[in-house]
Amino acid sequence: MHPARSVIAFTTLSGAGFGLLFWLGLGLPDVTGWVAFVFFAVGYALAAGGLLASTFHLGHPERAWKAFSQWRSSWLSREGVASVAALVVMGVYGAALIFLDTRIAPLGWLGAVLALATVYTTSMIYAQLRTVPRWKTPLTPALFIAVSLSGGALLAGQATAAMALLAVAGLVQVLWWMRGDGALAASGTDMATATGLGGIGHVRAFAPPHTGSNYLLREFVFVVGRKHAAKLRIIALALGYALPLVLLALPFSHAAAALAAISHIVGIAVSRWLFFAEAEHVVGLYYGAR
Repeated sequence: MHPARSVIAFTTLSGAGFGLLFWLGLGLPDVTGWVAFVFFAVGYALAAGGLLASTFHLGHPERAWKAFSQWRSSWLSREGVASVAALVVMGVYGAALIFLDTRIAPLGWLGAVLALATVYTTSMIYAQLRTVPRWKTPLTPALFIAVSLSGGALLAGQATAAMALLAVAGLVQVLWWMRGDGALAASGTDMATATGLGGIGHVRAFAPPHTGSNYLLREFVFVVGRKHAAKLRIIALALGYALPLVLLALPFSHAAAALAAISHIVGIAVSRWLFFAEAEHVVGLYYGAR
């Protein structure tokens, strides 16, 4: 799949933002007043900024509001509904903390659930697609949620929880890659099934269906070299999980905590690039690209 920068920014930033809002909804850290304002401002900037970035991938961003009407059948629509609900509930909860110095715990818990639900709906946009075998696995929502919770814990200053969750998220990431590398072959989909000609003999590509590029080739057929992907995986693991763990294990300092959070977000952005770049859409078989 073509790794669009807007979608990479969306999945990286909104995941961290809603992860932070999840911890704030649980009352972690226990802050009020202007300190709470700073935490909520960071959470909203990441969550809302990521959602805004996603609209740039749409052909007509001004029509994005229409997606809300399809919540019965569309995970994209459910994501929109869940995200708005989470931001509204957490906005009321945060306002009470900031301006009234009052914690409405049940409201915070509801906001935390909605924040996590938003991350889940985002993951299911990809996990539901049978046409991309690498994505269609329960490990996809597990990965999105683990990354969101670990990144949110980092931003919320929950060092102990962040260390445990970073280790879990790193393990899920490795398992996701291992399973994904053989997903297309394990799906049983090949050029014969893609063209529907398997019943009459062996199928191979004699000539490309088009003499030039087209939308399908631009968006759904993107090939990244194995050596290049292997290097990026190492970078993603090192920056997204290993370095933050090392920094959190050191005696606490605000500089180390900030560096851990920045390193994690950069590493996750790299892994998200790979998430799309390595995804083999089965339409590529029709073009002989797999």
